[in-house]
Amino acid sequence: MISIRGKSLLATAKDVAEGYVFINPLFLKPLDAESVKVLYQNVMKVHTEIRGEKFPFNDVTGIRSRNMRLQRLHSAIMIIKNFAKEKGINL
Repeated sequence: MISIRGKSLLATAKDVAEGYVFINPLFLKPLDAESVKVLYQNVMKVHTEIRGEKFPFNDVTGIRSRNMRLQRLHSAIMIIKNFAKEKGINL
């Protein structure tokens, strides 16, 4: 099983959503092509899970929290896509 800093890639994707881990090219540099693909898939999976949750109507802090998690995941997705494009990795 592929892991980053002792955590599975799914746990890392959840940590990205919560703001505990930030994805950047330096974070991705030591990963091989397969690890980048699996990380991308897990980030997309968590993104879909959050989008599938019931929308918190009439809860301003809940809406803000949901939007922040989606924003963090979206920026991670864009960074992973650009990194993969530079390295010639097919996602």
